[in-house]
Amino acid sequence: MRTLETLSGGEWVTTGDWIDVHDPADVRSPFARVPDLAAKDVTHAYDHAARAFPVWKRTSPFERSRILTDAARLIRERADAIAADVTAENGKTSAEARGETLKAADFLDYYAGLARQGYGTLLHDARPDTRTHTQREPIGVILVISPWNDPLITPARKLAPLLATGNTAVLKPAGETPLSGLHFARALHDAGLPAGVLNVVTGRTARIEAALLDDPRLAGVTFTGSNAVGNRIRRRLADRNVRFQGELGGKNASVVLRDADLPSAAKAVVAASFGQAGQRCTATSRVVVERPVYEEFVRLLLAEAEALRTGPGSDPATTLCPLSGPKQRDFVLAELNRAVAQGATVLTGGGADTEGDRAHGCHVQPTVLADVTPEAAVWREEVFGPVLALRVVDDFASAVEAVNDSDFGLAAAVFTRDLTQAYRFVDEAECGQVAVNTTTTGWDVHLPFGGFHDSGTAYKEQGEEVLRFSTRVKTVAVHHG
Repeated sequence: MRTLETLSGGEWVTTGDWIDVHDPADVRSPFARVPDLAAKDVTHAYDHAARAFPVWKRTSPFERSRILTDAARLIRERADAIAADVTAENGKTSAEARGETLKAADFLDYYAGLARQGYGTLLHDARPDTRTHTQREPIGVILVISPWNDPLITPARKLAPLLATGNTAVLKPAGETPLSGLHFARALHDAGLPAGVLNVVTGRTARIEAALLDDPRLAGVTFTGSNAVGNRIRRRLADRNVRFQGELGGKNASVVLRDADLPSAAKAVVAASFGQAGQRCTATSRVVVERPVYEEFVRLLLAEAEALRTGPGSDPATTLCPLSGPKQRDFVLAELNRAVAQGATVLTGGGADTEGDRAHGCHVQPTVLADVTPEAAVWREEVFGPVLALRVVDDFASAVEAVNDSDFGLAAAVFTRDLTQAYRFVDEAECGQVAVNTTTTGWDVHLPFGGFHDSGTAYKEQGEEVLRFSTRVKTVAVHHG
């Protein structure tokens, strides 16, 4: 079993207490372990980040850019080893893990370039002989809380912009998937990131939550995860001047209209629903189909879903990876049982896959449910697994109503050949991301990302929009008469 250290104050450290890391394809024994830090270790991480902030803030943006660029190069050079660990700790297929690894490098490259760009605006001033401008400055020490479903790309998405703009950070990776975040930290460290600018806290949240969230030097928290945890963090920070960026739940819907290219739509929906075993924030989990094409679309959809092959992520033949661990597997299976109890019909799948080498893993069959009512839990609540619920509607207006009948508003898609219908859907769908004739998943690094309603906070991720979270605006007037 491999033993890893964590990064704090520019040093790779441990405390002698450990957290085991398991491969969800075979959970019988751990394959690695990471330090189980205590509250005092979290405080030390904040000590380092606070000391490093004034130095990093004054560091030339060209030097920051160089470090991020070098880190991106190192990630690409180490892509095979990093992707193997992403697969081992998360379960996703080798192709998915490699894609995530290369995308993490893209985030570093993009924000390395952005660090070199302008950081303010010259404004007209009504006063004579006065020039006024704004300038953006870093906000300070930011806590990054990363989830298990995208254990490398989420730290990259969050850390690259905040480091590029001069902030320092404490990263708390998910306990199930800490290796990916440590790989990201090592690339930055080896690229010359100054001591204390990034510190990684591996540990059990129950032991260190107060130390993470109550430190008075905290300027911002960026979190990806469940609404229950996100709302708990938001309440804890509410009476302090601490920014909170949350990317929370989703119940994403795809609409198939009567004029859609049905084979193309079926392929796209299956890719969006069952990629990463449905464990993406933007995964399609609801499909709304116009009645005239419902039977034909379902036939095509089932053929695509039943062609998927479950198995270990490391097997090149696998197209449906295991769920992240026993807890998530059991939750998804319980939700499937609840859906059937509430009237849903299982068209394919519906249970665990324990055949052969899958007996000791967290595999769930790709599942398609019909006869799902708007009141059913599987239609309204996030399952985060390979589960797709179908509903039939009579017209476009009913389809949009079904999409918007949700507490969430992260992503939606429509499949149609009619541009008028497409743009109506774009305007009427209450979601932060809307796709036409393509999947709900897969947004590039320069495109703003984030949802409406209960899917997240007003601060977007990605692109230049994220700078609203990681920087503050100062307005300066200079009289020169």
